[in-house]
Amino acid sequence: MSHVVIVGGSVAGMKLAQNLHSEGFGGAITLVDAEPNPLYDKPPLSKDYLSGASSGDRIQLTSPEALADAGVTTKFGTRATALDPASTSVSLSDGTTLTYDKLVIATGARARRTPWADLPGVHVLRSRADADALRADLVAGRHLAVIGAGFIGAEVAATAVKAGLRVSIIEPLEAPMGRAMNAQIGKIFADKHSREGVGFRFGVSVERVDRLHEQCHLLLTDGSTLSVDAVLLGIGAIPNTEWLAGSGVSVDNGVICDATLSAVGVPGVYAIGDVARFTNDRHPDSVRLEHWTSAADQAQLVAHNIVHPEDLRAYDPTEYVWSDQYDWKIQIVGRTGSEHSRLVGEPAAGRFGVVYGVDGEAVDGAVIVNWPRALIDARRSVASRARTQDLVARLQAAIQSTSPATR
Repeated sequence: MSHVVIVGGSVAGMKLAQNLHSEGFGGAITLVDAEPNPLYDKPPLSKDYLSGASSGDRIQLTSPEALADAGVTTKFGTRATALDPASTSVSLSDGTTLTYDKLVIATGARARRTPWADLPGVHVLRSRADADALRADLVAGRHLAVIGAGFIGAEVAATAVKAGLRVSIIEPLEAPMGRAMNAQIGKIFADKHSREGVGFRFGVSVERVDRLHEQCHLLLTDGSTLSVDAVLLGIGAIPNTEWLAGSGVSVDNGVICDATLSAVGVPGVYAIGDVARFTNDRHPDSVRLEHWTSAADQAQLVAHNIVHPEDLRAYDPTEYVWSDQYDWKIQIVGRTGSEHSRLVGEPAAGRFGVVYGVDGEAVDGAVIVNWPRALIDARRSVASRARTQDLVARLQAAIQSTSPATR
């Protein structure tokens, strides 16, 4: 009987196990994860779960019992320590070995840390345990420093401000989420955070953190200092690939995959989720996507490719990610790092879009805030590779048709 071993039980791994069952896979499935209970949703960790609005039960994706009913064996609280493709086996931290016919690597990524990450009051946010520890320090009236203004940092800042904390964000770039949106568009979001009460230190990094008298003392690269009650490190993530050393799997900031998400270097091995780095026609230089929707879509595709090897499909996504910050629902489609961007609408009104791409060429992507109909158009336009100016024109017409002057 064929055996699929999935290493990593978060969204990607769990969805793969479920999709294998729904695709009609008749063999054995084993799901391995280092966490004792990995079956929870991660986007709420920086928002509703962190604030206490959602309990652990509400962010649970499924249960070991439900997986067992679907024919999935779970080995939680157990790490994969080595892969031997010659014997098609995975060694585990409990001393046991699993043999496989197909192996799927879904080990995700961990928060990037610093030499002072283990100090009391200094936090990362990647797991439910991380969120629990951070929540204990989110006490009204305290001062939180957020190092790094990416999506995690911006979301935690919004959650902390709503909880009554004073928040300072330290970011070496010129604006929050600048890598994802460009500095000009990032400034729109900086202005929103500032109106909500967040303070920024742009263009500087943290040189050192010391713990003294129940506070964290930060020395910044410009020589200034900041004393706070707690610190969140939001400085990126590192793929969990160390256990693959010596296996022959090609690793470079993730597991290198072809367009079908097969791992390069060894047969019978796939990678999905945050750990997968793939190439296709739209991404010839390879890319790693750390998005919930990407993990779910990749799981569905690999389940199909395992069950139907005669009909292999390539992964060609229209990237999509969302972020909730204050009363703004921020939804991002496609690739949005380009300097070629057009703002449609008024951010002050709380509903607007940004289109990325060069006129005359296919639209690269879009950022949509509080505008569901525009999101539908943007997703279709990116998927069909419509012209940039055409999407801009349609969004401008939609704004005009609903403005007070035309009602």
